[in-house]
Amino acid sequence: MPQIHPTAVVDPGAELAATVTVGPYAVIGTGVAIGEGTTVGAHAVIEGPTTIGRDNRIHGPTAIGGPPQDMKYRGEPTRLEIGDRNTIREFCTFNRGTVQDGGVTRIGDDNWIMAYVHVAHDVRVGSRCILANNATLAGHVHVGDWVIVGGLTGVHQFCRIGAHAMIGFQSHVSQDVPPFMTVSGNPLGVHGFNVEGLRRRGFSKERIALVKRMHRLLYRDGLTLEQAREAIAALRGTVECGDADVALLLDFLAASTRGIAR
Repeated sequence: MPQIHPTAVVDPGAELAATVTVGPYAVIGTGVAIGEGTTVGAHAVIEGPTTIGRDNRIHGPTAIGGPPQDMKYRGEPTRLEIGDRNTIREFCTFNRGTVQDGGVTRIGDDNWIMAYVHVAHDVRVGSRCILANNATLAGHVHVGDWVIVGGLTGVHQFCRIGAHAMIGFQSHVSQDVPPFMTVSGNPLGVHGFNVEGLRRRGFSKERIALVKRMHRLLYRDGLTLEQAREAIAALRGTVECGDADVALLLDFLAASTRGIAR
């Protein structure tokens, strides 16, 4: 049976796996499903419909699965989905989705989410990301895998942050940030690419050189965006295992609707 502190309140409509631990004064509502090995800290509040996977560490107090902070919301049955092995620190707030989007807010696996982070309605966060203290993701933001978002950073509605990007401390993100890039400031500026992160993830020297070349084409060679895209596409087949990196950047640029940080 789950280990539930006697002061916690767990709705009979919640589904808790046998190895879930619930701390003092936590509140878990109906429509919540929590997987094996997850711990819920003291004073945490989890509302449904919310699905939480295995081996997560949810500290308290947090507010998980609350209704979206959207004035158009009329009580529709939207949801929050959280994957496996995430660490969610104190005072985080994660909201459910809205019917104006896909109806779901989704967080992947193995993320490190520090205190006071806000994840608004319809946000998508990939896997292995780090969101530092007070990072704020507005509605409909999409964050790729392996992204780092610095503390006190705000991300505007509908912005997209590509995989392996790094956002510096106290930045104002109002346009899309392409994969691999390092950005910071207000107004936001691109200062290079995330070379140290790529090294830590096992990118070869040749793949890192390829990413450096794509960065130069996009930001340093004075090309228009369309010219840069054509030049980046011409890099296919030049580096072993590099075609996926080229495709990642090109697909991101093609899907951008807010324009990219330049």
